[in-house]
Amino acid sequence: MAGRMMFGRLRHKADLPAALVRPPEPQQPSGSLYPPVVASMTAKSKASRQRRIEGHYSRVHAETDIASKLQLITGLRRRKYVLLAQTPALNADRWYQHFTKTAYVAGLPGNRGVAGLPEAELSRMKSALCEALLQDFFYAKKGRAFLFRRQEVSAVPFLTNAVSILHAQCAGHNPLLAQATLDVKPQVNFYWLRGEVRVAGGHRKGRIDPVRFQIDDNPLLQLRIPKSLPEFVPLDHVVSEEVPFIPYEADKLPSFKRQYENNIFIGAKLKDPCSFGHTQFHIVGDRFTRERMQKMNISDQIEPFLRANAIGSLFAWTGAQAMYKGFWSQADVTHPFVSQAVISDGKYFSFFCYQLNTLALAVDADKDPNRKNICWGTESAPLYEAVEENDIKGFNDDVFRQLVDFFLNGSQ
Repeated sequence: MAGRMMFGRLRHKADLPAALVRPPEPQQPSGSLYPPVVASMTAKSKASRQRRIEGHYSRVHAETDIASKLQLITGLRRRKYVLLAQTPALNADRWYQHFTKTAYVAGLPGNRGVAGLPEAELSRMKSALCEALLQDFFYAKKGRAFLFRRQEVSAVPFLTNAVSILHAQCAGHNPLLAQATLDVKPQVNFYWLRGEVRVAGGHRKGRIDPVRFQIDDNPLLQLRIPKSLPEFVPLDHVVSEEVPFIPYEADKLPSFKRQYENNIFIGAKLKDPCSFGHTQFHIVGDRFTRERMQKMNISDQIEPFLRANAIGSLFAWTGAQAMYKGFWSQADVTHPFVSQAVISDGKYFSFFCYQLNTLALAVDADKDPNRKNICWGTESAPLYEAVEENDIKGFNDDVFRQLVDFFLNGSQ
């Protein structure tokens, strides 16, 4: 009985609360009697696929929360190529340039805006660095290391102490370092699309899919700062160096596909105030030391290995920083993101600067061939020649000054 009474009230809208009153149907525009004809959302046609892609892009563009936007971008988990920051592949630097649309320029950018230090201050820093070198290679008594863990015993403590010393002593001359956060063995991840491939088998056989990539990096140390470093060149600057084109799939590198969670992470959470990168410090593992590569007669691969490490690591770090600010492949960056890297085996040091100029690497977004990322780098040089008892032979002042120069970047 009660149900019949409620049904009657609903039919006649008598004495109903406002929440139960159905709003009137919207009037159709006078110019059209029928809704527009659109492709089905579930069909297998090209028009349907394009409609699904455009709908996904619209949802990402409309999302204002960065965490939700990153979840929409990385939500689809399919097989992807996992690139190693330190890869054993030969000539991997050219492949990494193609994957990240990066042009490599020999030498470091000139207009870095670094303030000079008085000679007395440099002498004090040099003395502290030499003391740290003697501490780890002469004073400390260290036993025999496990297989492929010699770097953890000698090179890692020295580089950690050197970064701590220079960070503390340069903080008084660089206000950014006074506010910086020093991460020890952080996790850095980046996920992106580059190129297309036809699905070879399975229930999706024959479909065209974007090629997916993921970098999972673990630098030894990294410095994060609250504001970005100054750009090395303007965003629309065109360099003469070209990005190598590799017409093969990444499994010829070799690189292997895996299917797991897509991650974008700079080493800190979204709300961390230090969301910009300053400098990363990488240690060369025992498998890639200079002596071992010379014994394997591949000493010509030392510099390509270091360049590939710098390009992969810095692209992942700066790309994640840009996506933390709301940029992605369909909403390209409006200003450059800049970071630096120092790669060392405890004796030899290489210096790299990276400027991210574009995230538009997907096929449907890569429209401007002149917009490309840029990596500047130097060849590796020794900080010293040898440590004999309590004496350091052949200390390289140029490498030391370049190391201090990296810490002082952003002081002006």
